[in-house]
Amino acid sequence: MCKECGCGLPGDQPVRIGDEESGHSHAHTHAHGGHSHDHFHDHDHDHEHAHDDDHAHDHEHHHEHEHGPGFHHGEPHAQPHSHPHVHTHSHAHPHGGEGVARAESDPANRRVLEVRKSILEKNERLAERNRGYFQAKGLLVINVLSSPGSGKTTFLCETVRRLQDRLRVGVIVGDLATDNDARRFRMAGAPVVQVTTGTVCHLEAEMVSKAVGQLELPQAQLLVIENVGNLVCPASYDLGEDLKVVLLSVTEGEDKPLKYPPIFQSADVVVVSKTDLSEVCGYNRELGLGNIRRAAPNAKIFEVSAKSGQGMEAWVEHLLSLTKGAAR
Repeated sequence: MCKECGCGLPGDQPVRIGDEESGHSHAHTHAHGGHSHDHFHDHDHDHEHAHDDDHAHDHEHHHEHEHGPGFHHGEPHAQPHSHPHVHTHSHAHPHGGEGVARAESDPANRRVLEVRKSILEKNERLAERNRGYFQAKGLLVINVLSSPGSGKTTFLCETVRRLQDRLRVGVIVGDLATDNDARRFRMAGAPVVQVTTGTVCHLEAEMVSKAVGQLELPQAQLLVIENVGNLVCPASYDLGEDLKVVLLSVTEGEDKPLKYPPIFQSADVVVVSKTDLSEVCGYNRELGLGNIRRAAPNAKIFEVSAKSGQGMEAWVEHLLSLTKGAAR
């Protein structure tokens, strides 16, 4: 689940890297004043109790289960009772998160910051593992981010074509749906793995790790990760890359770096794309470059047009200079 917008909530369409499915079920045991009975639940948490209405009593619920992607803590339990009762819940959580275990009995105990911290800590740990693997393989890894429609795929396909005889390249593509971009990279001559995220608006280190396991990279020197089109959430997720590359199309306007500062602040490289449309769009080049420098003062800037070829060779030479042992 995304810490920024909550995309990929439990129950949503799962991430697919190949044919993977997930689900879960779990059992509840309830003790009621001298007798007990078991309920088996598959996702829904509905159970009814028949009690003598002339008296009130307490009962305890004890759960020990692992949760798949279809479970929400804090979901209301449908329990038609005509008498007061107290619920005490004990949960064993493999993913940790203090405060979540007490959330049903006392919503004030929910500690959202701890859960978010746990999500990022796991991603950072896996990103470091990815980074170590990439370094051991001698791979230069770039994580390419932009808003939808910035020309990211066209730019990267042209990059692959220009590197074809000089550098061995592999590609991982992230999209919510379809494998359209992956097919375009195959036509450009690169081995590629498509990550279909379903409802998740960014790639995560674990997704990249699984995709790399399916990618044929026997002697690859460059790994290109095309992230999901989004200028917000991908900024928070390290994938183990060497370079974070952010595209800004001239068609998006000059103020994007000021409107979405985190993703530009995290950029090692900013690529201004579709420069052949600058005049048609009325793009103010000096203002645009000034805003990029304000948001990302240390980033290297390239101005390119994948359609006309303008600036592409300078970008390709930059990648070659960063790749040890690259064939020229």
